[in-house]
Amino acid sequence: MPSERVDELLDTLGDERSRAVLAAVNDEPRSAKELACALDASLPTVYRRLDDLQDAGLITAHTAVAADGNHYQRYSCTFEELSVRLDDDSYVVEVEWRTDPAERFADLWDALSDR
Repeated sequence: MPSERVDELLDTLGDERSRAVLAAVNDEPRSAKELACALDASLPTVYRRLDDLQDAGLITAHTAVAADGNHYQRYSCTFEELSVRLDDDSYVVEVEWRTDPAERFADLWDALSDR
């Protein structure tokens, strides 16, 4: 992983609220509103952390449709395991990405829907 990405990832994981959001979406996919309620945080705070986690590649968003027809995003964790080790004078990050077929299909569907 390039050093810029490692720095971004470590900065994101260094934030307590980001770690709380990541842990919450690791259990099950959740909307921003569900996360705000579960974490007792404001929606703007949750959205900032979701943006940071998405930029770091640690979560992904999938479009869901509510019973009333409105669309919203549900967020889920993109990896199974993440490890950080110090090698000489630099950090090495290794990520074991999730390979769930349903998630791969959802990502493909989202990509096709954006066209």
